[in-house]
Amino acid sequence: MNVIFAEFTLGHALLTVLSIFFFVVWIWILIVILTDMFGDHDLSGVAKAAWVFVLIFIPFLSALVYLIARGNGMAGRAAKRQAEAQKAFESYVRQAAPGGSSGGSSADELHKLSDLKAKGAITDAEFESAKAKVLSS
Repeated sequence: MNVIFAEFTLGHALLTVLSIFFFVVWIWILIVILTDMFGDHDLSGVAKAAWVFVLIFIPFLSALVYLIARGNGMAGRAAKRQAEAQKAFESYVRQAAPGGSSGGSSADELHKLSDLKAKGAITDAEFESAKAKVLSS
């Protein structure tokens, strides 16, 4: 038992760490390529299937070819997906947040308007106009 551990030197440990590092980097590259490929709506289904087939059977060469051939557009497509996600998130926050552009129900809005009218902050004409807007939306 001690013979096996005696042969595992610092050099072996460093090579093991380096091997694990390169394996993780390889998996990361594949994930980035596949995410870009399946997020690109301009690429046909047949082309996506062909790229996946080649990535499986000739992994290193096909990954390099993909990065060279389609690498220029990868950043643009990623930025576009991120902008769409940000826009959807902001839309959701505006919709869900109380007091947002659509925050509160019509009854809440009417109650606020009646409070403003009672305090004298708005006139009867302004109240009726705002009430019509709330009820029409």
